[in-house]
Amino acid sequence: MPTSTDTSASFTNGNAPLADGETMTDNNPILAYHAMIDLPNTAQQNAAATTPAYVTPPYVLWFRNFAPYINTHRGKTFVIMFNGEAVNHDNFSHLIHDFALLHSLGIKLVLVHGARPQIDANLAENHIETPMVDDVRITTKEAMPYILKAVGSIRLQIEAQLSMGLANSPMYGSRIHAISGNFVTARPYGIRNGIDYQFTGEVRAIDAEAIHNNLIHDHVVILGSMGYSATGEVFNLLAEDVALQAAISLKADKLIFLGEQTGIYKDGTHLLKEMIPHEVTRFLRDVPENSEIARFLRAASDACQYGIHRTHIISYAKDGALLEELFTRDGSGTLISHDPYEEIRRADIDDVVGLIELLEPLEEQGILVRRSRERLESDIENFSVIERDGMVLGCAALYPLNDQAAEVACVAVHPDYRNGSRGADLIAFLEQQARSRGIHELYVLTTRTAHWFVEHGFMEVPAESLPADRYAFYDNTRNSKVLKKVL
Repeated sequence: MPTSTDTSASFTNGNAPLADGETMTDNNPILAYHAMIDLPNTAQQNAAATTPAYVTPPYVLWFRNFAPYINTHRGKTFVIMFNGEAVNHDNFSHLIHDFALLHSLGIKLVLVHGARPQIDANLAENHIETPMVDDVRITTKEAMPYILKAVGSIRLQIEAQLSMGLANSPMYGSRIHAISGNFVTARPYGIRNGIDYQFTGEVRAIDAEAIHNNLIHDHVVILGSMGYSATGEVFNLLAEDVALQAAISLKADKLIFLGEQTGIYKDGTHLLKEMIPHEVTRFLRDVPENSEIARFLRAASDACQYGIHRTHIISYAKDGALLEELFTRDGSGTLISHDPYEEIRRADIDDVVGLIELLEPLEEQGILVRRSRERLESDIENFSVIERDGMVLGCAALYPLNDQAAEVACVAVHPDYRNGSRGADLIAFLEQQARSRGIHELYVLTTRTAHWFVEHGFMEVPAESLPADRYAFYDNTRNSKVLKKVL
């Protein structure tokens, strides 16, 4: 990225070091004595005078940053699905605490749980075999009681943990009413490729009205991987399908999958923070069809098609991952959305404050020419920005010089977001604008980042190569290098 600035700062806490590491109170007999008898003394006054300003604790800053997300999420409906492996994991009690926290912040929760390892254990213990075909269990009548036992046991476990209210625990003072019932209507999976799946089913309908009525009364709704038919039969369902259909029927604001992995990884190492549906389709070609990730991604893709704007895939094993995903700008896992989480767009007047915050450090270092607020406001139509959750992460400006040429200026990316291609993306966005206007030449003037622009297709030219009107205002005191790119 073309700009780099060190925005780190050194802070000193309230116990400023004195000679040989001594603090203002530790091992200081004069201060200790006067503190004990509560007498004024010069040493105390001197100490107070040299005590550094109070430093805001990190958790205060974190909570302030947390606040906008509280307002955003309050009153929203989240469908959260987790599998049986999550229930068995050591972190599950922390997940329950986080569910309770979300509920206390006014978020309407529908919890959907799987039970595959618990079902497998029950069936194995009773020597019952239920073959799997393409990741779908053939549910026999003989197996059904043990499947019901596993699903019911998990539901009771969740209800019990949501009911905790012990002092000195995260659940203290919570009053959560967990509701479950026959909210899911199912139909038989049927006979496919000559195989009768018997009591395996698929979701036919979700009683969205009944669930909604419970949510508005501040209840947490729990759905298991079971559904009921009009004839009174019970069917074994895929939990991911229950979660998807519940989210669609409820018009949920978010669908969240808690899985083993932190999110979706490219090449096994690079976490994809964001995906859009066509990227999901391409990615699925290289993922084992019966894997957990494939089930999550198929559900996420379908959710986008049916109006669920954001689906999240995060880890149940990472403590705090759910809160990090929902209440921080960068999240914890992978977001699948029709609308890009981070977008490049033309700037508007509401971006001026963000631009000032982004540009000031670079202006102070002399990397960029200083621009007043008034100038930014008057020039705003020339700017483009990268925005994420209301924060301006990067910017660049395109100033037409004549009908054929324009100047690229003010290219900057926030220090925390320079690992990536954001600078190049901004240049590409400006080039697209230039072409649409019939502009064929781009110029840039820079004192420190010429090499970066050369890497992105610009070439150094004499200052005299600038269009005459621009060359007339060339600042010889800055001695900027001039680079040109022909589109």
